[in-house]
Amino acid sequence: MQALEDFIRAIQDWVWGPPAWAILLGGGIFLTFRFKGFQIRHFAHIMDVTIVDMFRKEENKKSPMTGQGDVSPWQALMTSFSGTMGVGTLAGTATAIGWGGPGAIFWMWVVGFFGMATKVNEIILTLHFRSKNSKGEVLSGPFAYMEKGLGKRWLALFFAFFGAIGAFGIGNMVQANSAATALAHMAPDINRVLVGVVAAFFIGLVIIGGIKSIANTMDKVIPFLAIVLMVSTVAIFFSSMSEIPYAFGLIFRGAFSGQSVGGGVAGVAVMYAVRLGLQRGIFSNEAGLGSSPIAYAPAKTDNPAKPAFWGFFEVFFDTHVLCTLVAIVILTQVPLEVIQPSFVDRSIGMTGAPLFIYSFQNSFLGNYFGGWMTALLIATFGFTTVIGWAYVGEKCFEFLLGKHGVKYRIIYRLLVLPATVFGAAGGVSLIWAIADVMNAFMAIPNMISALILSGTAAKILDGYFKKEKYVPREDAHGYDHLQAE
Repeated sequence: MQALEDFIRAIQDWVWGPPAWAILLGGGIFLTFRFKGFQIRHFAHIMDVTIVDMFRKEENKKSPMTGQGDVSPWQALMTSFSGTMGVGTLAGTATAIGWGGPGAIFWMWVVGFFGMATKVNEIILTLHFRSKNSKGEVLSGPFAYMEKGLGKRWLALFFAFFGAIGAFGIGNMVQANSAATALAHMAPDINRVLVGVVAAFFIGLVIIGGIKSIANTMDKVIPFLAIVLMVSTVAIFFSSMSEIPYAFGLIFRGAFSGQSVGGGVAGVAVMYAVRLGLQRGIFSNEAGLGSSPIAYAPAKTDNPAKPAFWGFFEVFFDTHVLCTLVAIVILTQVPLEVIQPSFVDRSIGMTGAPLFIYSFQNSFLGNYFGGWMTALLIATFGFTTVIGWAYVGEKCFEFLLGKHGVKYRIIYRLLVLPATVFGAAGGVSLIWAIADVMNAFMAIPNMISALILSGTAAKILDGYFKKEKYVPREDAHGYDHLQAE
């Protein structure tokens, strides 16, 4: 097992080297310029037609739901959120601080800012090139624009393969592992296998019904979990107002100084902070990874830009709101000497889910209430993420099998369940490493393809702001390699 972990770590270090940073972060910067800095120029408008519009009466909505699709844009957002707003946000932020130092949070913000352009580009392309399977359901994702936009079916199959396999690591075993770890942190004698079995049972009840069952469930669960997380973190904020400037100081000094984090405590190198910020930022908001567009593909709309704006909101809310709240709670409630050993020597110190839980236990919420609340939050978020990623992996699997995909996708749904049990019982270190490798094998080809086709997305986005009517592709009725049954 140690030899296997060393091998995976070597691959991880290679795939997440400078070339990956250049493609993902550089790609986001390129798209920001190509879209004319729309993150800043149109921020108010995007918030107005998404989160604000949700609270308007149907007759007063500025972005009414019209057009084809299987679920509403809000349900598509919640399905995508189930994959992003989970362990990546909670344990992932704690891991970024523990392994990359407080400065990694700054680089998560940077990744998030440019990631807004990246995710909008992905979603617009996915919706523009979307088609239907043999049952008339939407089947689209990066594999769609790789095949139909680039004409590279081999690349579409490559992405779909790693998407189908990677979903078991990124969106399943990592989530189940962190969920079980969180519960075991509060109850050391808990049977982790039993936790996995119980979770697999309820996950199976949801995913067996497909996208509509998943969307209807996430529509109710995710908002509740988000509200609980926000209310609790904001309450801790107000209880530690005097410590907040110190926390932000740690973040900014750690981002640009590899010599000192503060108070004479040795810090992490800047490049390591950048690397962890990039990895955990992508793991948190999934911009550029290629998974979220699959969740947005079935959204009902008459213009690809409209659901894409929900993707914009998703990245902003996940990275710049939730991850920031979690980071400040950790840095204000946990002594730096407890965190420091982690990013000096990974073999010691506190990180991941235990660090997040410990920060709430140290707050005014107390050891028992704060600990159990965060443990249950991580566990619930983790298992909802399994549900969201089960859909992503299933669609990749369906694409791989072509006309037989609809017939045999039930096999994929069933395989999700034992993987959840295995993840709950497995070790965290190796699983995180495998997940990072799978992230790269999905993200790099997806990002390159999306950048090549970004002119199409830019034209659609520009047309939206000019109030031009969107004209769908002429061949948007189905895939060439799928035959109606």
